[in-house]
Amino acid sequence: MTVNEKMLKAVRSAAAYLENSMTALSKKDDASFARSIWHVVAELEYALFLFSITFLNESDLSRWKPNPELRKIEVDPMLVEAKNLLDEAERSLVNERLPDAYKSVYNARHYMLKVQEDISKKRRETLKKK
Repeated sequence: MTVNEKMLKAVRSAAAYLENSMTALSKKDDASFARSIWHVVAELEYALFLFSITFLNESDLSRWKPNPELRKIEVDPMLVEAKNLLDEAERSLVNERLPDAYKSVYNARHYMLKVQEDISKKRRETLKKK
């Protein structure tokens, strides 16, 4: 399996876990939601690792690191945006536009890390109330 195929597999896996997380959220299954988000982030981290191997000498990508401002965004819109980014990343990988795929995966991971942070914050608040 080539590196590009591995990246595509990781992006597709992340998208599947993201779908699972959306289903769990709609069913109000917090444990399954948190577990699915963890898997999404893990798959995206793996994909970014594979991109870093591929772009080892690409200086233009090393300078590109925008992080969208995500202070007061609700979870649902972040999940939808991440899903759109993963769809775009998959299309870019299929069409061998690796820099575009990298940017989409990087931004999707940023959204998912924010969701993960919100999950942790809610968990801490719940524990404080006990």
